[in-house]
Amino acid sequence: MPKGLVHYYFRRKSDLLGALIKRLPDEQIEPELVVVPGDIAESLRRLVRELDARLACSRMLSHLLWREADTHRAVRDALHERFQQLVRQVRAVILAAGEGGIAVADVDSAAGLLALAVSYRHSVARHGDEPPDLMERELNFIADALMARPAPS
Repeated sequence: MPKGLVHYYFRRKSDLLGALIKRLPDEQIEPELVVVPGDIAESLRRLVRELDARLACSRMLSHLLWREADTHRAVRDALHERFQQLVRQVRAVILAAGEGGIAVADVDSAAGLLALAVSYRHSVARHGDEPPDLMERELNFIADALMARPAPS
């Protein structure tokens, strides 16, 4: 595509980046699609698998936007909102799978930790340097920790 055509449709770089943000895949996953009642690890595994499948079609775009987040506030804000959405999704899945038997503070911590792990993994996905079982170990660690602590009465 001629460079002039890009400048015709996008007057500023921020306009182009805004259009690219809109091209990111929808990451909203309804908990009922992935939750296995009573099995937090499998529920989180299914959530991560679904998120990975959606990322697969936009690895390069995601990488590009992560790089631009340092210098463009709109990109940073959009990626931050996507991260917060991810935290909310993980939280909803844990609560649904745990069937109310887990302390809310623990759920919030676990949701934040797993969202960070998934977000980091997606930001460097095109490099493929992650050990193949790392996410599995992280999922099991979080699920085991949540199930080990009794909910307050």
